[in-house]
Amino acid sequence: MIIDSLELLDFRNYEREIFEFSRETNVLYGDNAQGKTNVLEGIYLCSTTRSHKGSKDKEMIRIGKGEAHLRMFVLKDGIRHKIDVHLKRSKAKGMAVDGVPVKKSGDLLGICNVVFFSPEDLAIIQNGPDARRKFVDMELCQLDKLYLYNLTKYKHVLKQRNELLKQISINSELLDTLDIWTSQLVQYGSYIIRARKEFVEKLNGYIKTIHKSLTGGKETLDLSYEPNVTLDSFGRELAMSEKRDLFAKTTHVGPHRDDLSFVSDDKDLRKYGSRGQQRTGALSLKLTEIHIVEEKTGEKPILLLDDVLSELDRKRQNFLLEHIKGIQTIITCTGLEEFVQHGMNIHKTFEIVAGSVK
Repeated sequence: MIIDSLELLDFRNYEREIFEFSRETNVLYGDNAQGKTNVLEGIYLCSTTRSHKGSKDKEMIRIGKGEAHLRMFVLKDGIRHKIDVHLKRSKAKGMAVDGVPVKKSGDLLGICNVVFFSPEDLAIIQNGPDARRKFVDMELCQLDKLYLYNLTKYKHVLKQRNELLKQISINSELLDTLDIWTSQLVQYGSYIIRARKEFVEKLNGYIKTIHKSLTGGKETLDLSYEPNVTLDSFGRELAMSEKRDLFAKTTHVGPHRDDLSFVSDDKDLRKYGSRGQQRTGALSLKLTEIHIVEEKTGEKPILLLDDVLSELDRKRQNFLLEHIKGIQTIITCTGLEEFVQHGMNIHKTFEIVAGSVK
């Protein structure tokens, strides 16, 4: 899996720029706030239909412009694909694959699998459960279109059920319709629980070895799925929680409250791990992601590293750079000195100045 090129037109601070990437290591360097991360965001958007920052479409359009266009060429399984994304300020985005318009995210996901690694990811363990659920959901959506379908449906049903809980407090006759949304919540949520459980089991199969190597054999790491509710008890616990849901006007039971635990030598890193241990655990998690994608697709994903090296000590930098050999990697940084120090081969560089390649 290789990204040949990316074209940005009125995207973020880019008027028009075309990036032709090497199949190996590409470095985007320059001062802060010049647009390096915007390139990675463009790749991520073309690969997943959304911004890694959670930005709205209109926020990614260049100031003063009404729309933005992105075009990316990807080589997968020996076939060259063209992905077009058209952002609009007042309408839904338009997308096309090989010139054929697509309406659903699922029609685009999976063509280009990316692993995005930013300084924020180093805080995934110390942050709240929402960050960890987001990590699992984003990876599963790239790898499993049925997961994307069920997750989208679940979020819609959850929103409708919560809205109904609020309306029932005003009109009690609506209580009879609550069971309809509850049964759908169980239907779609059950798939999510099952898929997350299997995914975390696969992660755990890789992360132990990676983490042990990363810590020089000094630490172990076990990743566990902490479902808010089990498959067998989902419907029953929703029924038991109905009075509480009606009182609070929100749904208390379901996979929207799941979490992941990271245990190192019987210590929960979320609560008791040092900052260094949490960062090392997060690095192990992201490197594990690469193996999961390769196992599922038969090809290595594209690795996007957003100024991550500056956040790691020398030991972890060396481990990361050694681990990503043979993977097309696009890295952002402020200068090339750190790569020279590591003796790393850089196959193509782009100096970014004010939204253009110098």
